[in-house]
Amino acid sequence: MKNLRQENKELKTVLKQMKKELSFFINVGKALTSTLEVEKVLDIIMDNVQKLVSSEAWSLLLLDDERDDLYYAITKGKQPEGLQGRRIQKGKGAAGWVAEKGIPLIVNGISSNKRFSGYFKEEKLGFVPRNVLCIPIINKKKTIGVLEIFNKKNHTSFTKKDKELMLKLIAQAAIAIERSNLYQKMANLAVTDDLTRLFNLRYLYRALNSEVKRSRRYGSNFSVIFLDLDSFKLVNDRHGHLSGSKTLVEVAGLLISALRDVDIIARYGGDEFVIVLPLTPVEAALKIAERIQTDINNHLFLKDEGLSLRVSASFGIAGYPEHAKDEIELLRLSDQAMYMAKSLGKNRIVLTSSNTVLGSRR
Repeated sequence: MKNLRQENKELKTVLKQMKKELSFFINVGKALTSTLEVEKVLDIIMDNVQKLVSSEAWSLLLLDDERDDLYYAITKGKQPEGLQGRRIQKGKGAAGWVAEKGIPLIVNGISSNKRFSGYFKEEKLGFVPRNVLCIPIINKKKTIGVLEIFNKKNHTSFTKKDKELMLKLIAQAAIAIERSNLYQKMANLAVTDDLTRLFNLRYLYRALNSEVKRSRRYGSNFSVIFLDLDSFKLVNDRHGHLSGSKTLVEVAGLLISALRDVDIIARYGGDEFVIVLPLTPVEAALKIAERIQTDINNHLFLKDEGLSLRVSASFGIAGYPEHAKDEIELLRLSDQAMYMAKSLGKNRIVLTSSNTVLGSRR
């Protein structure tokens, strides 16, 4: 009878724990399906990690499909500030190993583990790593990321139970991450150019309208640079349209490198690009255009194809409010200035007014 009572008591304890876990994961599932924003999904995952396994530091790494490596998408706890965004190759460290193998990993006693002790250094992590639990984030048989947890707070080792709890959490998380990533990609397709990944014409007009409204409200100014590649048709005719497309991608890369994060770079169409420079007077826009012109002139295009081509561009600049009263007029005048630059001999920069060209530089 005593054994039966003990068994009943233990069974009730187990059922109570199962009920608690079920309730927890139902609530997590509701939270994860309440948003399509990647950042919010990741925050929900990371907050709930600690509710299951309290630890000193924990990170979530996502797989970059294009580079085929991992990057720290979000970090919590004692992780150093500069860790977010850092990249790890597949096979390197516990997270890289898990990403490559697609199986969970527990390493208790990192310092005595020959495979991983050299990778986990205090100066790199910002704390002394003792134990690590890594769980692959898998969706549709594909690894899309890794959850990495360091040092349980009670100084005990990670257990099989910890691993099982994290696997349940990550099973829910994987679907939410993939869903939010798909949503983000679809949203990006609506405002970005397929080839260059710059903003498209639809987003450009929206951005210009917003800048005009902001400038009117605060009495500020902004500038627009319209640029067109010179004799780009020759690249397509001589080397093929694929080479032409790759050239446009390289131009887009140069523009991104030369400009600020707040600047808006759009592919207007073909080999034409438009740059919106918030809170930038035309004098400063002229210097920016000169810098971009130098970058393009000095760049050897299609080196990977063994061609090393030289390409130039013609630039037109207009500013709000000195040259135009709305975004349509501003875009028209910068476009007009660009064509004036071409008529003057190409590879030039022309600053316009509402009536005449004010100046040109080469």
